[in-house]
Amino acid sequence: MSRKAEPGNNDKLDLADISLRALQVFVAVEETGSMTLAATRIGLSRSGVSQHITNLENTLGVQLLDRAARPLKLTPVGYTLRRHAHRILEVMSDARTELMEASLSTLAELCLGIIDDLDTSVTPELMTHLRTRFPRALLSVTSGRSDHLVRQLENRSADIILSGLLPDARIRHMDYPILREPFMIVTPSGLLDNRHDLRRQIEERPYIQYNASMPMGQAISQQLRRLRIELKPLAAFDSSRSVFAMLQKSGGWAITTPLCLLDSRADLGRLDCHRLPFAAFSRTIRMVARSEELGHLPANLAQLTRQLLTEKFEQEFAALPAWIGAETVILGDDGQPVMQEAASSPAQA
Repeated sequence: MSRKAEPGNNDKLDLADISLRALQVFVAVEETGSMTLAATRIGLSRSGVSQHITNLENTLGVQLLDRAARPLKLTPVGYTLRRHAHRILEVMSDARTELMEASLSTLAELCLGIIDDLDTSVTPELMTHLRTRFPRALLSVTSGRSDHLVRQLENRSADIILSGLLPDARIRHMDYPILREPFMIVTPSGLLDNRHDLRRQIEERPYIQYNASMPMGQAISQQLRRLRIELKPLAAFDSSRSVFAMLQKSGGWAITTPLCLLDSRADLGRLDCHRLPFAAFSRTIRMVARSEELGHLPANLAQLTRQLLTEKFEQEFAALPAWIGAETVILGDDGQPVMQEAASSPAQA
């Protein structure tokens, strides 16, 4: 076992004893202020994180953390190591990215997973782009529910997904926000009168919902529970098309999103859209890939997807109320809305 150096010990430090993994663990602890949170972030047990830190301190012969502080704080020597650790990890990350970019030229296979609500909107253009970039690769696309796509990413049957959900925190991944869209109420045309209390009006009408096993249904149900709103649905369905067909037949209403409405190819002239008459909520669609495997490709595909969706919004949102277009926003990598000009700039993958 490595021994902890005594003050004044003149033994020569062998930097080969310091692993990149130990530096990654140290930085995770420094950034989260907690060994438990660091363990969740990097996929180790808490005891594993603690052991990495102890071994690192023994190797260096110094104390790096003030363990009595909450959150954990760095010692003066810890701050010195922090500066070098970030620099080392950044250099190694850049090196890995360059090596991955070089290896992409011989990419043999690439599988995308795209949420149903965006499948027809972006799949043809993304595949055309990838076919040009990787003419010899076997390219495939699967569409489906966000939870199914996440599982495909986790079990490596998909390389990049466009999803409304994120993988488990134990799966090291990169995610790029694409868009945020509001949840809204949809009814048969003329069913509700905006001049009067919408909440009272919908309480008197049949409620049509997405199945609770669906990510969409779960998101809606969780929000209604938070608001302590209890509804007894007339029926529940897996698909938006079935939801909208049933609400027209029953004179009922449903909670959905603009993309679900557009993807269903419903007759928009026979439907009305209303803001929620209670606390608003939204969902975010992200492009997600496993960390450090595909270089800049996921980020560049995310930018291309933003461009494609901006063009889609300009064409298709004209048939919807203006407030829907205003509240459905393209997001940058930082999760903040981007300007139209930024979203429409060309992307190179």
